[in-house]
Amino acid sequence: MSSFCSHSYEGWGPTSATRVDLTPCFEDSILIALPALLALLFFFIRIYDLTQEFGLCNPKQADARPRLFVNTWWKKPKSGWVYWISQFCIVLACVALVTRIVQLTDEGLPVSSILGSASLLSAWLTALVVNHGESQVDSRSSTYLFAFYAISLVAGGIVVRTMHDLDWTGQDQFVSFCVYYGAIILGFIFEAWPRPNEATIRTTQTDSLQATATTNSATAYDRANLFSRMSFHYIQSVITRGYRQPLQESDISNMMPQKIKTLHSYEIVSRTWDRHVQKCRQTSKSPSLLWIVLKAGGRSWIPIMAFSLSSSVFQYLQPVLIDVILDFISSYSTDAPQQTTLGVIIAFGMFATEIMGSATSNQFMQLGYNLGIELKSGLISMIYRKSLRLSPSARRHSTVGDISNHMSVDVERIGESITYLPLVVTSPFEIGLGIYLLYRQLGVSAFTSLGVVILIIPVQALIGRILNKAKDKKLAAMDGRVRLLNEVLSGIKIVKLYSWERSFFKQLEIYRKKELHHLKHIGIVIAFMMIMYSSLPSLMGLLSFLVFALTGGPGGTRGQLNAQTIFVSLTLFSRLAGPIGRASQIISQAISFRVAAKRVQGFLLQEELDASQIEYTEFTGATEGNETETESTSILVEHGTFSWNSPEGRPSEVSLDDGDEKKSKELDSATSSSASSPPALSDIDLTIHRGSLTVLMGRVGMGKSSLLSAIIGDMYKLNGRVRIAGTVAYVPQQAWIINATLRDNILFGKEFDQDRYDNIVKACGLLPDFKVLPAQDRTEIGERGINLSGGQKQRVSLARAAYQNADIYLLDDPLSAVDAHVDQHLWKELIGPLGLLKDKTRLLITHGIHHLHEIDQIVVIKDGMIQESGNYTDLMAAGSSFSQLITEFSIAGQNGDNAIPSKNSEAEAGPDDQLKLATEIAPTVGSENMAKKDDQAELIAEEEAAEGSVGLKVIKHYAHASTYVFSFLGCFMFILSQASQIGISTWLQTYASNFGTDRQHSLGLFFGAYAALVLLYFLLDITVNIIIFVGAGLRASRVLHETLLERVLRLPMSFFDTTPVGRIMNRFSSDMDNVDELLPLNISDVFYFLTSVLGTLIVISFSVPIFMALIPVLAVLYLIIQVGYLRSSRALKRIHSISKSPLYQHFSETLTGVSTIRAMRMDSRFILENSLKSDQSANAYFAYNIASRWLDIRLEFLGAVVVLATALLAVLARESLGASKAGLALSYAANLTFLITLLVKSYGEVQNQLVSVERIQEYSSKEQEAPAVMINDDSLPDGWPGGGRIEFRNFSARYRQGMELIIKDVSFEVLPGEKIGIVGRTGAGKSSLTLALFRIIEAANGPWEKKSLRLSMETEKFKEVAHSDATMDLSTMEKSIGQVDKTSMDEGKREDLGGMILIDGIDIATVGLEHLRHHLAIIPQDPILFAGTVRDNIDPFSHCSDTELWQALERAHLQSHISSLPGGLSFEVAQNGDNFSVGQRSLICLARALLRKTKILILDEATAAVDVETDELIQRTIRKEFKDRTILTIAHRIKTVMDSDKILVLEQGRVQEFDAPQVLLEKKGDSLFFQLAKQSGQTSL
Repeated sequence: MSSFCSHSYEGWGPTSATRVDLTPCFEDSILIALPALLALLFFFIRIYDLTQEFGLCNPKQADARPRLFVNTWWKKPKSGWVYWISQFCIVLACVALVTRIVQLTDEGLPVSSILGSASLLSAWLTALVVNHGESQVDSRSSTYLFAFYAISLVAGGIVVRTMHDLDWTGQDQFVSFCVYYGAIILGFIFEAWPRPNEATIRTTQTDSLQATATTNSATAYDRANLFSRMSFHYIQSVITRGYRQPLQESDISNMMPQKIKTLHSYEIVSRTWDRHVQKCRQTSKSPSLLWIVLKAGGRSWIPIMAFSLSSSVFQYLQPVLIDVILDFISSYSTDAPQQTTLGVIIAFGMFATEIMGSATSNQFMQLGYNLGIELKSGLISMIYRKSLRLSPSARRHSTVGDISNHMSVDVERIGESITYLPLVVTSPFEIGLGIYLLYRQLGVSAFTSLGVVILIIPVQALIGRILNKAKDKKLAAMDGRVRLLNEVLSGIKIVKLYSWERSFFKQLEIYRKKELHHLKHIGIVIAFMMIMYSSLPSLMGLLSFLVFALTGGPGGTRGQLNAQTIFVSLTLFSRLAGPIGRASQIISQAISFRVAAKRVQGFLLQEELDASQIEYTEFTGATEGNETETESTSILVEHGTFSWNSPEGRPSEVSLDDGDEKKSKELDSATSSSASSPPALSDIDLTIHRGSLTVLMGRVGMGKSSLLSAIIGDMYKLNGRVRIAGTVAYVPQQAWIINATLRDNILFGKEFDQDRYDNIVKACGLLPDFKVLPAQDRTEIGERGINLSGGQKQRVSLARAAYQNADIYLLDDPLSAVDAHVDQHLWKELIGPLGLLKDKTRLLITHGIHHLHEIDQIVVIKDGMIQESGNYTDLMAAGSSFSQLITEFSIAGQNGDNAIPSKNSEAEAGPDDQLKLATEIAPTVGSENMAKKDDQAELIAEEEAAEGSVGLKVIKHYAHASTYVFSFLGCFMFILSQASQIGISTWLQTYASNFGTDRQHSLGLFFGAYAALVLLYFLLDITVNIIIFVGAGLRASRVLHETLLERVLRLPMSFFDTTPVGRIMNRFSSDMDNVDELLPLNISDVFYFLTSVLGTLIVISFSVPIFMALIPVLAVLYLIIQVGYLRSSRALKRIHSISKSPLYQHFSETLTGVSTIRAMRMDSRFILENSLKSDQSANAYFAYNIASRWLDIRLEFLGAVVVLATALLAVLARESLGASKAGLALSYAANLTFLITLLVKSYGEVQNQLVSVERIQEYSSKEQEAPAVMINDDSLPDGWPGGGRIEFRNFSARYRQGMELIIKDVSFEVLPGEKIGIVGRTGAGKSSLTLALFRIIEAANGPWEKKSLRLSMETEKFKEVAHSDATMDLSTMEKSIGQVDKTSMDEGKREDLGGMILIDGIDIATVGLEHLRHHLAIIPQDPILFAGTVRDNIDPFSHCSDTELWQALERAHLQSHISSLPGGLSFEVAQNGDNFSVGQRSLICLARALLRKTKILILDEATAAVDVETDELIQRTIRKEFKDRTILTIAHRIKTVMDSDKILVLEQGRVQEFDAPQVLLEKKGDSLFFQLAKQSGQTSL
């Protein structure tokens, strides 16, 4: 070593014996050579990475990718002119280093100096190559170069100062080093210079979608240099903008790194998972998604762990420096005081330690969040893609709610847990380091703390398990609640028509009570967890000091508890509280991670559709004369047997572990009976030739739609062969409409072709519709097509299919929902032999018989088998069942004519028709008015993010929900708790200051008082947390949810028509979850950290009074940072909350139309859309987290300034202050950074979580429909309505305020027991009239519409009424709200306003909605079933016996089918009733109506989806079972209403005719009914 440091009289060092500094030898070798050698290593790694990633010098790929290290040195760099200057600076630095090496050799200076310069030269020469490579692929500053520049600047500055102090400035080598140092200063300036925003080159991708998604310009993160990333400065512009004005989503676009975006992350996670599953399949082992998630992180774990461990080291370096500085202060009470310079250096060392600890800690957290986002995005994409491939059996057991929970809950858990996983390693490391440092202070007494830790960890593990178990139970209850609520909201129209709100409310509250029960357990467990963090240091200190005081001296004698020992140990105890206190949280997160991974794994391992069961071939395009028999066949099914149930004995793809096996057994048990049921289709042989038109016919439930599903691969193929030649377009029986513009629904991802588009729109009869729309085909269509009628949705669906220009068209009964003239138009212009699709292969399902003579092939299906097939003439000549059907139900058959039609009338969507698409709608003026009201094209408005801080009213609202008593008591208890904590520290300081003097207290008194204070603090701590979590938090959760649920269920239909279900569900899922768990926790943190910060400032000011002069300055700086952060953070949180809704909505929308997507092979498009929406949500979450890191790094810098100021003041006042007060001040100051940072963050989190309260309050305060219960209900006659007399008096109505009237001055009377048929063209107001009976829509300008308007204008007053008593009973609340101005209810006034409807002489506007709807029955237009059993769907609330249910099914002609199903009434109905045909669903709704003993029945196109034979049977049932009831029938077949007592004809919302059908038919040309009957072929009846 002497030769290595020769000529250096100070030797190796590291510190000099003669001055307070490092030795030159140590600086040359450790500060210069070591970083240079490490940089050299990393430079070579970077060059290798560039070579592998971009093919920079790979000769095998020279043609495919540029060889950027060969022949590109003069190519224009992406970094522009900055590159040339930086290269010049590096060359200049290298020349200076070469010169210095020569000079050092000539002057015979130490080897260490030559080694340092040679190492630097090697590193900078390599840096030339790295800089060139980086400049060719990226405009951003190189991280590696930037880091080396920064380290070289610091090291070079120290070396220059040392050479100056040693008076080496006259040497030539010093001049050369200064030239080198100047060159790297200049180089660093230009390396940090802002670069142009150019696209970042990425690896060439084979996936076109991925290539599309990665062509965007470089993100804010990718453009940021190392300093910007370390300080999070790249979000500064967002914070500044957020301070000045409310942030919008566009302000944070393109923030997160490209590598954590969905397409990139999916490729990594999916590839790793697929390989793992393949390996498990080969080895018969159980797959583990948990392991795959960890493995997919790859090299990302290395910097995360490195920063985490570094942060731990810096965290525990602070107590060591406090020990040194207290030793320094104590030296002034001796005869050998140390130099003041040393104290100043130590103070700045503490400052630097805080800065480095902050930087490493924040980088660890952010990289952890980045990895969590990356893995979360990849898993979301995997779940989404898996959902597109699920088999029928798997789909039955994975509802939309279940899959959404995997995405929104389980994947979120995994993402959150990722940041905690490194703590599994660092926490034991921190505990070990802390115990070691305590051992240096307390000797073997430190192991008392270790004993406490050992005893606490099992308790922590137990608490973690209890917490996780309680969370799982709460999650299970939440899953049930969310699933049920999702179904209720999806079918809210049916719920309101049947007045099921209160019953569903009770069902949902049962789930909610279970949630709250488990939430109470969670609150108690968390309260004890908080003790581990806050009270544990005091307990450890008490026990350790007691043992040390009794046995800590030499030979087991009493130890000396001086100030240095006490306060250094207290600081270490405080540090140890972190890893020990979070042990249970780590365990809980680990268990949560495991459970969530298991749940997602179970879904990913579910059975998929076998893509190989359908043979797809391309259309060769051969001419008709040159086609072979195979080429002329578009669809071929040979010996096909198909089932909706998974075949028995099918082997599992992979072996399952215990958890998965248990779940599999449960599913097998649930479906065993289903699996044994007969196939849905048997022995199918079907050949459909290219260009032909084939029709499938048969009764309801015979298997027509199933055959189409089998052809597109949606069923299990048990036997046979299916071959499809060409592309497929599919039109499902229930049209699937996405929430987009009308044009986008038609284009469906295809490029816009004006000519083709115009031809298709014309053929589908949509051109006249466009003319009356606010924005024509740019008008937005609502979720599930809510602003379209049934027929309109079908026409849009047909237009979408036609635009695909496919070879094969599968049409599942699209004509059943359109009226006569539209039917003729579609047949002539689109589907028929002369239509637009005449050259295409068409397979059509229809119940109509009027086009059959034009069909090439007719296939009759019965009981899942093809009964007969052939052309019309052959089948009629055969005289079989087909001929009998035609003869019996066709007037043409009776007259010997084969072509007389039996037409359909286009179905309406009632109040959903907010923007009617029909030629018969209101005139253009009305449409213009509508356009102004509806903002031209937008129906579903963007979800608004509230601006500014969360108002005091929101805080007051939450405090009121939790009760003011609990709120005040919590604040008071926190103050007492902090006072007891200060009392502990003050008592220790008093004892330390009196140690060794006459005033020293006895050990008994000291430890007695010490223990009493610790016990008091412990009791106060647990009490206040119980109050917060179990008292206030639990009550607030209960009240807020109960109020929200009551109000949402009572909102009018117009709200649900314009609000996506996903948006509403967000309030009940993520927002409610925030209120349940996060808000109480953050409120507790705010109070704890606020009182702690105030206590710390009091203690420091008491110890060092001059410190109070800094408090105003620090307060102003903190306030500036806090205000800037909070304004932006609130906006970012709101943006993130809002960004989830489109993702959830798209997910739900996709699952609804998955059959269409798969049939038309549009998977790629929807996967890309999902990726973009996932990235949008992830980007908002990334920005929110970066804002938190931005705050942390700045607050911790100010905290470091506080530590520096306290340390410097202690050094300067070393003689008067004393070690005890200095130790007290420094121990508190060491924690102040942490406390203030967490205070501001927790306060920001409270503000952000209060956004959830604000969002909940928003929906709780919206205007309600009329009261469910009214005072007049009690005065109604017994058995009302007893007769069933209905009278409309000058009645007018509209769908929403501000829209045109859709029912205009209607007056007519229906006598008790009369059967009324309601007919009219599309948009005439038929469904609207019947729904007015249920008060789904109210009388225009009537008392309730005026009340709604008044409520909307007086929102604040409404809120006060709504929240005056959060526990008010629903009925009482409704009655209180239902006080209507008596003058507006006066009969005379009512007729002048919007008219009235009377039932048995009672104005229904005076009857509570619940009472009214309970006494009416309806078979709705859209047959909606809920997931559950058949019994649940017929009798949801168990009011009837099984015998009554079977009788109802028999009368609905469903008994034979239901009895054949496994379980009968207990047969499980799939979500949305997918395992029943649409016709069967209509019959189940008929059975519901049969069970309701009401005097009035409304049939709203109830038989639109059934065949003519079943329609006739239903009509017979209605005539028999409802003979004594008043019936209003809207029918799609005129024949259905021909036997009615009277016919009500509506035209443009007005009564056109009202008389007996025979009377109207006799009027002939003067009768609109005659014209409709003539179109339907019923005029001869």
